[in-house]
Amino acid sequence: MTIDSPTQQPPASDRRHYGERLRVLVVDDDVDTVNTLAVILRGAGYVVQPAYTGSEALSAARLFRPDVIIHDLSVPGMSGYAVAQSIRFGFTDVRRPFMIAISGVWMQTPDKKVAEQTGFDAYLTKPCDTAVLLRLVDGFRRSRTPQQ
Repeated sequence: MTIDSPTQQPPASDRRHYGERLRVLVVDDDVDTVNTLAVILRGAGYVVQPAYTGSEALSAARLFRPDVIIHDLSVPGMSGYAVAQSIRFGFTDVRRPFMIAISGVWMQTPDKKVAEQTGFDAYLTKPCDTAVLLRLVDGFRRSRTPQQ
């Protein structure tokens, strides 16, 4: 899947299912961004865990076991690229979360290509359109819900 298109659905075959309430890890060093996204995502019915550094994100990914990770590329300690690569190689395909990169700095085509190569499934620029973000997360949720 090309990560430039926020309307595409994530592949369902390589994700795990936890029912209707997805677990979302939000990672950004800007507390206001994390809090705002958490309020929006919780309002949409998702369980949200905040993190503020790359190393916190890796710990949270192992303990919280998110279905979706929304990760700023430029955070202290360990970049979002490094976190995505670690998750990509550290989790089996069945357990790997759907990963959304966000950035207000790294927004050029090469930056998006690196994000894709390191393991991100989608890419949004800051300030991100919350409707687009919710469509991505909801699209992933719907891909996990068995068809009746």
